[in-house]
Amino acid sequence: MTNTNAGAGAVNTREIVLDMLMEICEKGTFSHIVLRQTLRKYQYLDKRDRAFMSRITEGTVQNKILLDFYINKVSKIKVNKMKPLIRNLLRMSVYQILFMDSVPASAACNEAVKLAIKRSFGQLKGFVNGVLRAVVRGKDDIKIPNASENLVEHLHVAYSMPIWLVEQLVYQYGTEEASRIIKSFAKTDKAISVRVNSLKITIDEVIESLKKDDVTVKQSQIYDRALLLENVDYLENTEAFNEGFISVQDLSSMLVSVIADPREGDFCVDLCAAPGGKSLHMWELMRGKGRIIARDINDYKVSLIEENIDRTESDGIEAQVADATELDTELVDKVDIVIADLPCSGLGVIGKKSDIKYNMDTDKESELIKLQRSILDNAVKYVKKGGKLIYSTCTLNKNENIDNMKYVLDKYQFKPVDISEYVPENFCRGTAKDGYLQMLPGIDGTDGFFICRLEKL
Repeated sequence: MTNTNAGAGAVNTREIVLDMLMEICEKGTFSHIVLRQTLRKYQYLDKRDRAFMSRITEGTVQNKILLDFYINKVSKIKVNKMKPLIRNLLRMSVYQILFMDSVPASAACNEAVKLAIKRSFGQLKGFVNGVLRAVVRGKDDIKIPNASENLVEHLHVAYSMPIWLVEQLVYQYGTEEASRIIKSFAKTDKAISVRVNSLKITIDEVIESLKKDDVTVKQSQIYDRALLLENVDYLENTEAFNEGFISVQDLSSMLVSVIADPREGDFCVDLCAAPGGKSLHMWELMRGKGRIIARDINDYKVSLIEENIDRTESDGIEAQVADATELDTELVDKVDIVIADLPCSGLGVIGKKSDIKYNMDTDKESELIKLQRSILDNAVKYVKKGGKLIYSTCTLNKNENIDNMKYVLDKYQFKPVDISEYVPENFCRGTAKDGYLQMLPGIDGTDGFFICRLEKL
């Protein structure tokens, strides 16, 4: 899986992976963005080559702490002291040695040495080869921390989870639930969830269309308009996506609009809407009758909303650039439903965006809570009497979730609304009647997601 299209246009898939890892691990670019842009650039490659690139990139990022643990056990020079290119070359190679049975260990070592030479680090080829051969020889003898002796340290190394985050999840959810959540992030068999646009097509017609494009389709047990897709080569090439029949959206995110329960003729505002999934869903539930303003903070994010509006022909949605921390006096007391799906720590979607766990910390969480409350202070003012505020995040941090719900209830004239009728019974956990829901990965079959519905008195 190294060279494709041999000849003048030869492509080294491992070198492409190395470049992606440099962008993600050293420059801090979001992994899903790097991967999406790269796969789009190389969509002409064989499906197996692109799957190979995706597997190594995602696997290396997901398991970075564990890979560094193995490297540090056999190397005199620790990972954080290495040249950036060399440490990422070693990480991706050790990932292949530990996790990819289809790749011979000798191939992983040899290709890494070739890449070191090609990228002007020929003087370190012996070092690269020595470290990797030592991992091959000693991988069965290197022991990670024992769970029964130190659970936090075990989860930290075995599942590449920062210590602070393990401790936070254990403190907020207890050892059993925290362990299940963390272990679920490591699963690699993740289907793509999409929502069917009921204004344009039926479920059966979409399934038939996707099958013609060789996509494996399952219907969701959580929401009747959701499908789970596997064996997807390039979704943007399918008829269903291009014709606006489906939109990519996680199951938990779909429940935001379901819980909002918009009616025909409603006026709705989605404050942090990009790329527009919730607004599109609301429009479908309103049967295309009413008004929706979908906002976000800059031109780029709003362009993503506009692309999806155009693709799905959801003409009743207005995309606008607006800073949600600044009060829009023209909306005060006028909106039937305000959707506040706010910027958050994103800890609920680590299973899909592994690098989140490395780029977040408690100080950043605290700053996000301040931002969330500054937006909520405006959002509550837009809701008219009897109207609804839907607050949601894709995080597990209770300080950003239930504590912010309490903040609104303590400060403003709102009441929680029972949402039991809108969600699967096993999701309720006794809290749906109190107006909120915390979905947990590894337990509910969704991302980690918080949703509450509050009504203005």
